[in-house]
Amino acid sequence: MFFKPKEHEPSHIHALYGEYLGEFNIRTMEMIQGDLPKKAQELVREWLSAHQAELQAMWDRQEIT
Repeated sequence: MFFKPKEHEPSHIHALYGEYLGEFNIRTMEMIQGDLPKKAQELVREWLSAHQAELQAMWDRQEIT
């Protein structure tokens, strides 16, 4: 996981699937924006569910420069 400079809230991840992109809220697991197909969204949510706590902890620890 990497952070862009001055990453914005809410805590989120970016998911890539071929030429499709999606931005997902870590806490709610909702797709905030993007055009990922439904099946890809389901896979991202499944992965997020398994890693939600560690992803949120990483987000909370990020150093803002």
